[in-house]
Amino acid sequence: MMLYPPMADLVEKVGSRYLLVNLVARRARKISLNAEENRESLDKKPVSTAIDEVYSGKLTLTREAAPETLD
Repeated sequence: MMLYPPMADLVEKVGSRYLLVNLVARRARKISLNAEENRESLDKKPVSTAIDEVYSGKLTLTREAAPETLD
């Protein structure tokens, strides 16, 4: 079974599988909540939409600076 887009390409865009899963899950939840609040039906599953957004470059990961620790 062939997956599209290839997992290797998605991981390459984000940096790791862990970050990819978290990014897609957060975006899919947001898509689902927005559709529910606006009472819209979705043509595609939220996870598929989020994966397509990562693959196309529309959804990217931004890294924040680590918070300073208090000694």
